Amino acid sequence: MKSIRMIVLMGLGLSVSACAAVDTATRNAPFEQLPSVSQPIETPTVSLVTAPQVIDPSATVSSPVRVNSVTVHVPPNLKVSEANRYYPGGDIVWREDPIGNRHQQVKAIFQTSALRSAATLDGNVPVDVVIVVKRFHALTEKARYTTGGLHSITFDLALKDPTTGALLVPVREVRADLDGFGGQQAILAEARGLTQKVRITAHLAEVIRQELTTPEGYKNASLGFFQLLNKL
Repeated sequence: MKSIRMIVLMGLGLSVSACAAVDTATRNAPFEQLPSVSQPIETPTVSLVTAPQVIDPSATVSSPVRVNSVTVHVPPNLKVSEANRYYPGGDIVWREDPIGNRHQQVKAIFQTSALRSAATLDGNVPVDVVIVVKRFHALTEKARYTTGGLHSITFDLALKDPTTGALLVPVREVRADLDGFGGQQAILAEARGLTQKVRITAHLAEVIRQELTTPEGYKNASLGFFQLLNKL
């Protein structure tokens, strides 16, 4: 799989050099020389199910819910990359906040999105929403101002009874990919206030809303080449 990815990335690099003059921002992407930074492993990955739990049969995701609380975990062993490449390795790639604790920055985005979704719900079944982020791979500066790409986002979602802590439904892995604007499209979007953070926050709010209101949950979009690249 690694060799396939390298071949694809080499092909992507060649295609970029051939078409950069067509749709490339005239500004230089910052942080060009920043090395990849890995977050040291401090604790094991957070698990939503630490012990066998009985699924409460009296409430399901198809029941109208209201959100009692939102908890977001971004495990510290998720690797952060600050490398300004088209497709850097790592679990977290995020650039629209100042360089700092990327885990906390990603956590804040998820919390904002989840609370925005919660504000739209007024059902009879109270739930505690627990989210564990598994991947948050937005665009680097280089990709943002040339080819564009994919915001590759994956997280686990659990709904728990606020009183007993029992899972109301089985834990779901949610894939919430979003197309990432590039080149002139990205510049025009930013001029309208549609930054990566604005788009991703709104997208995640809708994804979480669908997870909380429909039995089938959110269905990930089919986004073509860049989505395939993220799966290699």
